[in-house]
Amino acid sequence: METKWLEDFISLAETHSFSRSAELRHVTQPAFSRRIQSLEAWLGADLIDRTSYPTRLTPAGEVFYEQAMEMLGQVNNARALMRGKRPTAQTTVDFAVPHTLSLTYMPKWMTALESGFGPLNTRLIALNVHDAVMTMVEGGCDLLLCYHHPRQPVQLDASRYDMIVLGSEALRAYARCDKTGVPDLLLPGSARAPLPFLSYTSNAYLGRMVELILSDARKPLHLEKRYETDMAEGLKMMTLEGHGIAFLPESAVTRELKQKQLARADGGQPEWEVDMEIRLYRERPSGQRPGKPVVARLWDYLVRRVEAASDAAARKRKAAGKKA
Repeated sequence: METKWLEDFISLAETHSFSRSAELRHVTQPAFSRRIQSLEAWLGADLIDRTSYPTRLTPAGEVFYEQAMEMLGQVNNARALMRGKRPTAQTTVDFAVPHTLSLTYMPKWMTALESGFGPLNTRLIALNVHDAVMTMVEGGCDLLLCYHHPRQPVQLDASRYDMIVLGSEALRAYARCDKTGVPDLLLPGSARAPLPFLSYTSNAYLGRMVELILSDARKPLHLEKRYETDMAEGLKMMTLEGHGIAFLPESAVTRELKQKQLARADGGQPEWEVDMEIRLYRERPSGQRPGKPVVARLWDYLVRRVEAASDAAARKRKAAGKKA
């Protein structure tokens, strides 16, 4: 048996879709299906109920899902143990972070973090959202920083992983603008003259967020896809060159908005945007896997800071209520 079969099966159990999992695992659907079949042949049991849609696990598959997670964990524990023998391993915090957050949110967050917590030795692993989550599951990082939305949730077991909400940001449509801040293009476009659309690839997390916006919009958007990539930064550069409209996280365009290089292309319509939480995850320490002391200290600091911010917000709401 190959460990990639376990990773394939876990992905399928979480997405309930052969095609989506094949995209996320960067293989063709036929190749992905063969790997699942190879795993079933090795086990001597059917794991997938192929008579249902969306795809679901058989009772044997439900049982094996927990076993697969544990087996991968054990394999990666061994890897983590070997890595832990490096001199700097116990004093370095390893982050798995999606590409967009690694470029936009992470640098400023680290500046604020170190001003309160103190200097940190860190290692950043930049990946797509799915692979970043799998890196956490496989024990390849200490902390996972990622987006979360209720309709595209991060599938991590709450009994095994701790989570902190660090903030949120909106995904909105932007276009190049003139010196007065007027955008060159404005939603919704028309059937006769659809707007040039700069799109994410179908397997990108932000692409699925855009799909939610388009499917929920009460007034249809008329867009013609002109360009596609899985990187928000790539879409931003194309937008700056005037190639079309792109949906971008607000943290990615802060400077461009101030300098009036980009402007919102949605006319301020809230129905054409979506809010995402920015979350931080860690594996809950246990007797078998206590984790790094520096990560425990950092986590305790962040929990105190989040609780203090929540208390301050509650006091502010209470004071506002009394004035009203």
